[in-house]
Amino acid sequence: MSTKKVALVTGASSGIGADTALRLKNAGYVVYGAARRISRMKDLERQGINVIALDVTDGTSIRTAVDTIIRESGQIDILVNNAGYGSYGAIEDVVLDEARKQIEVNVFGLAHLTQLVLPHMRAKRSGTIVNISSMGGKLVTPLGGWYHASKYAVEALSDALRIETSQFGIRTVVVEPGSIRTEWGRIAADTLRETATSTGAYAGIADGVAKTLAASSQTNARNTSAPDVIGKTIVKIANSRRPRTRYRVGFGAGPVMFLRWLLPDRAFDRIIRTAFSV
Repeated sequence: MSTKKVALVTGASSGIGADTALRLKNAGYVVYGAARRISRMKDLERQGINVIALDVTDGTSIRTAVDTIIRESGQIDILVNNAGYGSYGAIEDVVLDEARKQIEVNVFGLAHLTQLVLPHMRAKRSGTIVNISSMGGKLVTPLGGWYHASKYAVEALSDALRIETSQFGIRTVVVEPGSIRTEWGRIAADTLRETATSTGAYAGIADGVAKTLAASSQTNARNTSAPDVIGKTIVKIANSRRPRTRYRVGFGAGPVMFLRWLLPDRAFDRIIRTAFSV
């Protein structure tokens, strides 16, 4: 069993996950960075991160990853459920197989990994689970219905998990990033362009939304925050004896969610349509 606390970070091949893994390592944790493609984590490995293959849609892969960490380090003290992606397209256009994939990755993958880690945390009567949601778990953007459905589900599961496991000394924390400068926006834009057609009913909307999403991934993107704002927050959570249940971090997260709470639905809809040029 490790004398240091052990952290598992999913989606560690880039962006928020990679930054979080490095910051936890520098904070003194034994860190396992997990992603489908180990080849994309060579730099993390060179910096002392234990890299491990993990496909959150594959039950055998999840079980193997957890068993490997327990065998090598004897414990998992912090689980950061960061793996996920954004599937964009009109509800009318998105084929249900793609919708199922979105929920499978963002919800069921998170849930299955959490199920396998919890017994080890319960045995120690301590642990921290950090679920990366989004301000998109509290509000929606055009053509993002299935993505937002997955993040709303993460919010609900996290609330239930917090109540159920607090008796075992396990803390569940939700991080709700605002606009973060990662490849997420580019991937979401690419998915949208694949879904929408130039002659489809939603073509005009799709063009504006895709441009807005893609712009957030550019290195000089305005109105975004760097991934390190999330990594720093997760280290703060890991080191805290009593972390908050939710952290809203990154460009726009606090103000936009305040407006969503304050304004009537149709008034907020107008703000969103303007922001996405639809």
